[in-house]
This record gives sequence, structure tokens and C-alpha cells, in this order.
Amino acid sequence: MAETITDLRGLPREAAYAELRDQVNAVLEGIDDPIAGMATISALLHGALGFLWTGFYRVAVPGKLLRIGPYQGSLGCLEITFGKGVCGTAAAERRTVIVDDVDQFPGHIACDARSRSEIVVPVFDRSGELIALLDVDSEDLAAFGDEDRSGLEEMVKWFRTAAAN
Repeated sequence: MAETITDLRGLPREAAYAELRDQVNAVLEGIDDPIAGMATISALLHGALGFLWTGFYRVAVPGKLLRIGPYQGSLGCLEITFGKGVCGTAAAERRTVIVDDVDQFPGHIACDARSRSEIVVPVFDRSGELIALLDVDSEDLAAFGDEDRSGLEEMVKWFRTAAAN
């Protein structure tokens, strides 16, 4: 299968996420491997919307440690402690976190100095356990809003329904 990633940057975000959800479902049809899902979702999001960094941090030690998973972009931080930085905060609080200006976020971890804003979405498995976080960074301030929150939260629902955990 030789899939191509469509550039969706010209579409309104709501329409872009709807298209991406369809692509994720089509590409991952019949797949139940969460790592394959993370790799595919990272590639589709990164290629279609041109973010600076798009990827997953997996729960390595529940309640304590996140470790880098499949991603697209420059090198990421290899490990993040629950409660530290944007990803650690989202993990500890089990909620989506949007940061308009990472320089204003207390304890922000600068994995790439070009990052200016960020959204982090928790990923849950079928039993409701936190298995990962979807982290998306932008070079622009205030790059993420409610359309991104709802679009990304819908996209990671794949892990609750399709992925074997």
C-alpha cells in the first residue's frame, strides 16, 4: 500500500480533522497494534497539518514516567516525569492541556527551542487506563484552540476502540 499524506493546511481545522479521522480509520482498518496506531497518527497529523513536532509519549511507569514513542519532527525528550512540563501535567491530571505560549507555562520542558505553543491530549485504552499522550508543538504562538482539542480528542479515541491493549 503506497499511501500519500494530503496537505490539509488550507482547510478550516474542523474540516481537516474530519478528513484526518477518515484517513486514520482507513489506514488502520484491521490493525489493533497501539504502536502502529501511534506511528500512523503521528505521520498523518504531521504531514497534513505541518506541525513542528507531532508524537506520543507512552506511559512507561504508571503514575510516574512517560517515555518517547512514535513521533515526527526533531528529537524529543526521551523521558518526562508525571507532573513535570506540559506532558507531565496532562498525564497527572488526565486532561487535555493547551498552552498558547510555552514560555509562560511554569516548568515547561524545552525539547525544541523553536516550540512556541503546544497541545497535549491524553490517550486511554479500552479499560480507561492512560497509555500515552499525544503531544503536538507549533512554532507559532496560540496555534491551538477548541477545534484542535475536539479534533485530536476524537482521533485518539481509536485507541479505546480498535487497539488491543
